[in-house]
Amino acid sequence: MGDWLKHAIRLVVSAIVLVLLSPFVPGFSVANFGQALLAAVVITILGYIIESAVGRNISPYGRGIVGFLVSAVVLYATQYIVAGFSVTIFGALIAAFLIGLVDIFVPTTLR
Repeated sequence: MGDWLKHAIRLVVSAIVLVLLSPFVPGFSVANFGQALLAAVVITILGYIIESAVGRNISPYGRGIVGFLVSAVVLYATQYIVAGFSVTIFGALIAAFLIGLVDIFVPTTLR
C-alpha cells in the first residue's frame, strides 16, 4: 500500500473517531463528518509540528502523560482553526483520554 493511501486511511479513521466521540464526550462536538475530516488534518499537522519541535521521545517515563496533555492541547487549539469543531478544556482532556484508549485497540498511527 502506498504511503499516501496509508495517510488517507489514518485521516479517515481519525475523523470517524472524532465523530463517534462527539455525542458521548461533554464539551466536545463536531458539526459533521467533513468538519471532523478537516479537524483530523489540522490535528495531524499540529501534532507533526509539535513532534518536530520537541521530539518524539521526550522521556521514556513521562511520554504517556506528556502525550496525553499534548493531545488535549492540540484538540483544544483545533477549535480555533476549524469551524464546526468546538471543545472545552474538560472536553479536550476527556477526548484525549478516550482517543488514547481507542488508539490502543485501533491504532491510528502508522507503526
